[in-house]
Amino acid sequence: MSENGSAPHLRSAEWFGKRDRDGFIHRSWMRAEGFAPDVFDGRPVIGICNSWSELTSCNVHLRRVAESVKRGVWEAGGWPLEFPTISLGETYMRPTTMLFRNLMSMDVEESIRANPIDGVVLLSGCDKTTPAQLMGAASVDLPAIMVTGGPMLNGKYRGGDIGSGTMVWQFSEEVRGGKKTWDDFFEAEAGQSRSNGHCMTMGTASTMASMAEALGIAPTGNAAIPAVDSRRYALAQLSGRRIVEMVREDLRMSKILTRDAFENAIRVNAAIGGSTNAVVHLLAIAGRVGVPLTLEDFDRLGHDLPLLVDLQPSGRFLMEDFYYAGGVPAVVRELGDLIHRDALTVGGRTIGEMTAEAPCWNREVIRPFDAPVKEHAGIAVLRGNLAPGGAVIKPSAATPSLLVHRGRALAFESIEDFKARIDDPDLEVDETSVLVLKGAGPRGYPGMPETGNLPLPPKLLAKGVTDMVRISDARMSGTAYGTVVLHTSPEAAAGGPLALVQTGDVIELDVPNRRLDLIVNEAELDRRRAAWRPAPPAFERGYAKLYTEHVLGAERGADFDFLVGNSGSKVAREMH
Repeated sequence: MSENGSAPHLRSAEWFGKRDRDGFIHRSWMRAEGFAPDVFDGRPVIGICNSWSELTSCNVHLRRVAESVKRGVWEAGGWPLEFPTISLGETYMRPTTMLFRNLMSMDVEESIRANPIDGVVLLSGCDKTTPAQLMGAASVDLPAIMVTGGPMLNGKYRGGDIGSGTMVWQFSEEVRGGKKTWDDFFEAEAGQSRSNGHCMTMGTASTMASMAEALGIAPTGNAAIPAVDSRRYALAQLSGRRIVEMVREDLRMSKILTRDAFENAIRVNAAIGGSTNAVVHLLAIAGRVGVPLTLEDFDRLGHDLPLLVDLQPSGRFLMEDFYYAGGVPAVVRELGDLIHRDALTVGGRTIGEMTAEAPCWNREVIRPFDAPVKEHAGIAVLRGNLAPGGAVIKPSAATPSLLVHRGRALAFESIEDFKARIDDPDLEVDETSVLVLKGAGPRGYPGMPETGNLPLPPKLLAKGVTDMVRISDARMSGTAYGTVVLHTSPEAAAGGPLALVQTGDVIELDVPNRRLDLIVNEAELDRRRAAWRPAPPAFERGYAKLYTEHVLGAERGADFDFLVGNSGSKVAREMH
């Protein structure tokens, strides 16, 4: 029901309810699909926005999930209509899927707004598909539920569990350091990815599924159910039923995605050891619904919280274990009064009500608040003359002894420069050096790739060095780990201080005091700044040109300047 107690007017009636020539056309062409005449008699039309693609392995099972959603929609008296959008395969798309997140959000937004849809179920899974769908749907602001595809089963290798992504980074460094053979490395390939679903570590896909649940826009319990578990499909069916009710209640996304919801998400992200990528995605989603959110909110609300979930890459276990232990609901309950428990969810009840009795079945996986995995887990936001616009680091994945560090920079102008030199046995580098990568920000790459967790020089790996301070304007995979400073802003391509760093400069990192400074006198920096010239545009046409001309900095979520805010769900003029 709407706020005045009456049933809301259905958008789809502007297409299918008309008793005129246009109504004839809309109904007639839909009858070509074989639908019975009574589907036009006031049933809510539920769009099923599917990011299924055989080029997106994490999402390849979403066609079956969609069928479960349809069952629920029909049962509740709705009319389900599935439609595709572009999909973003994290491990395949070059130069980076982040380049196309905003494009997918535009596809989702315009597909929903342009069609006879009253409510929408968003089917996502892989890293960028979740925030892209939320951004696009939020810009239309219809009733919406997100159902993610779920994580893969635990990886298996030589009698033990291995985690997707995290294992790749670890084993790769062991090969480069001479501690493992390539044959050993490749043997793990099949055992890492042995079912449908996204990464089963607390990488970006698992993180953003958890964020959707913490925001209240995904059903309670959704994030951790393995992709191949029958309960994933039962949840999808229930979500199909629920979205029909939400349309009748006029429960739009803007009523759920409030400031309190985003604060809940930030705190849950800290407690689960979530990905740094949550920062740029939550900032972008908040911008679409007009909720003020800044980098400082992540530090203020989350940094001092304990790490409660013992999952890779910050801990030991994997998402399958997290589900059996109780998942996100158990974490929300454990956070207690730190959660805004009156925040509304798609279930029609508050997050406090939905998680009040949430059990925890394994205290090794989900720790009590007073006995955490680590005392401080959230994102730390750094400022200083090297990052006046901010930079982020995930202390729970870093080496504690490196969180306060002073060392000489080894600067790389691009990822190609880095790859060309890092394996050189004569490279002038030691364990105190600070690796600096430029040109990997939103505009510079373009697209802000996951290159921030730079591999270490083999000459140091052979000595037993496993971590170094690394600084860039890039992102890193949520499955990665190390003392890695990311999202440095302004980025190098925009003339930020990162562009001025030279090999041999001294850099000071002080995470407890939130500082990141280049120890070079201002006169010298002014001289370098005057000599700096931006690179010529890399693209003269197409989407990449649009992207580089309109993308905002990482500190604003790397959305497009013209997409901040929303255009609502107003029905456009007729096409005939």
